[in-house]
Amino acid sequence: MVKSNVYFANLRASSHHEGLLKKVGKLCNSLELEKMVNPGEIVAIKLHFGERGNTSFIRPIFVREVVDKVKSVQGKPFLTDTNTLYVGSRANAVDHLNTAITNGFAYAVVNAPLIIADGLHGKSFIEVDIDKKHFQKVKLGSDLFHADNIICLSHVKGHMMTGFGGAIKNLAMGGASRAGKQQQHSSLLPEIGALCVGCKVCTKWCPAEAILFDDNGKAVINPEKCIGCGECTVSCPHKAIRIQWKETTSNVQERMAEYVYGLLKNKQNKAAFINFVMNVSPDCDCNSWSDEAIVGDIGILAAHDPVALDQASVDLINAQAGKVGTALKSNWAPGEDKFRGVHPDIDWTVQLRYAEELGIGSRQYNLIEV
Repeated sequence: MVKSNVYFANLRASSHHEGLLKKVGKLCNSLELEKMVNPGEIVAIKLHFGERGNTSFIRPIFVREVVDKVKSVQGKPFLTDTNTLYVGSRANAVDHLNTAITNGFAYAVVNAPLIIADGLHGKSFIEVDIDKKHFQKVKLGSDLFHADNIICLSHVKGHMMTGFGGAIKNLAMGGASRAGKQQQHSSLLPEIGALCVGCKVCTKWCPAEAILFDDNGKAVINPEKCIGCGECTVSCPHKAIRIQWKETTSNVQERMAEYVYGLLKNKQNKAAFINFVMNVSPDCDCNSWSDEAIVGDIGILAAHDPVALDQASVDLINAQAGKVGTALKSNWAPGEDKFRGVHPDIDWTVQLRYAEELGIGSRQYNLIEV
């Protein structure tokens, strides 16, 4: 298999005039954005703005460097993410934007507008045919789909469901509408709990007419009609319709890979990825708190291949000595699997193996230091 080029910048300042911010610019130069972005094209810079209270997300000043590089090739960048499935500070576009600004992503800092790609309540999505093992169609944030280019900026860290999260997870979960996130997390039908007040909002969004009402006016899901689309879950204003979080981590990871496949389907030679392997926290930036990093900071990597990029990022992490006294409970020695040391029951390689099988990229790479 052909090896993909992955560009790497370490954290050392090569001179008093070239620190980490300039290295971000050099990585962008390595990606040759001028060949990817035509003048006047709209460029979605996909990132995670961080939950309110979290401190592990990518620093806005790094994002500004990418924005400025896109503008230098006459692209029109905007920063974007999609609304969360869980109830937090980013579950609708208003709260999401307020959280992003609170975390430092104001226009004055990042030099680009912020757009939530799946709209006010996560209902603005495009269904894309993929015809794969888990999904016939995937539900993608419409503004990500319609953008001419995507540059995906990811903070590499651990994850309680997928073992680790890098470019694949960021683009898959973060590129999906709220219903798309539900489909990735669980194949089980939703459950309606005691909080139901019979408002019937869910029936407005159910495409299968699978919601009925009992003698008490409470909603009931007809399992013979329900197609598991998740629209009722994300539509209920009273949070009465629950996701059943009972799914194997392997299936979740394969579904993520299929969502990336769908999102990149109309982005051939129009996508680039940058991984920040710094502050490698044991869990996701969706938490409203942050934990100590499990290894020391390593650097920043960039590629046009998200599979190679994630593989290289994990390889560099595993080559380090782990930090004793953190959430890392084993595998402290260089060469040992750090993410299995935090989440021992999760085989994080599934997402990379399946993504490679789908033709998204290669796990084989050339690491080129810039």
